[in-house]
Amino acid sequence: MIISWNTTNACNMYCKHCYRDAGIKADQELSTEEGLTLIDQIAEARFKIMIFSGGEPLLRDDIYTLVNRARERGMRPVFGTNGTLITGAVAGRLKEAGAVAMGISLDSVDPVSHDTFRATTGAWQGAVDGMHACREAGLPFQIHTTVLDWNMAEVEKLTDFAVQAGAVGHHIFFLVPTGRAVNIEAETLKAEQYEELLHRIMKKQAEVKIELKPTCAPQFMRVASELGLKTRFSKGCLAGLSYCIISPLGVVQPCAYLNIPAGNVRKTPFDEIWREAEIFKVLRTEQYTGGCGSCRYKKICGGCRARAYFYHGDYMGEEPWCLYHGRKGS
Repeated sequence: MIISWNTTNACNMYCKHCYRDAGIKADQELSTEEGLTLIDQIAEARFKIMIFSGGEPLLRDDIYTLVNRARERGMRPVFGTNGTLITGAVAGRLKEAGAVAMGISLDSVDPVSHDTFRATTGAWQGAVDGMHACREAGLPFQIHTTVLDWNMAEVEKLTDFAVQAGAVGHHIFFLVPTGRAVNIEAETLKAEQYEELLHRIMKKQAEVKIELKPTCAPQFMRVASELGLKTRFSKGCLAGLSYCIISPLGVVQPCAYLNIPAGNVRKTPFDEIWREAEIFKVLRTEQYTGGCGSCRYKKICGGCRARAYFYHGDYMGEEPWCLYHGRKGS
């Protein structure tokens, strides 16, 4: 059970692919007290991993207080961050507050390419410095890479970089056009590229000890099965099943890219939304249509619900970029 809270819309970058369209702090973001109450309700719903993300979560003055509450309530506090604000002192405070891992974005081994994508000069070096700070503080970190057509060729190099930097994992995010990312939809991977890269990642996993995890690419479960590789994961797409996300204003939705509200924690307690929201009930039926509905791997894959919604307008529809559709029922 994993949950992500976009703690703020404020960010020190203006990345081309940001699903939150982050940059400036939003009016009426959840206060410290509202955040503490939210964390209590998330714990009551039995979530185990609490992701603090943004925007840039380290721009919240109360972030250490929020992390500490999540730890006190028995959850594992982790982060999704651009890493540039992680100094030695920050890493130490995060570890003391209870953070157990930091996910730091790095999209290229080339600093100029990363900085261009993140629209911030010095972003690459800042992220790498943040990794070094975490390592010195004994705070585990993993690298997060958003993959598009321009950087898919260097994914293995980024994995090697992660190993050399001391990361515990490399998570590769397959872009779904949401937020600012709709402007770069043409750069997203399509079916053949999607399949090729998943095979490359799964083969690379056999060569390295750190965890490699394709995200928003649920077909990796099928590919792993076809290659005879074991993973610790039970299903590809977790949206509404064992994962959801909460916006800076308290809006709950199945995932970051499936932009359909399930409720607002300012009006309804989170644990009630998680139990009763209609969209969650529908997703939990796993009654997909099209190729996903007839696929033998639907129970371990599920297709990307957000991508189905973006391209077909039906979040229970067919994943558009899956080559396996040609073998329905097999």
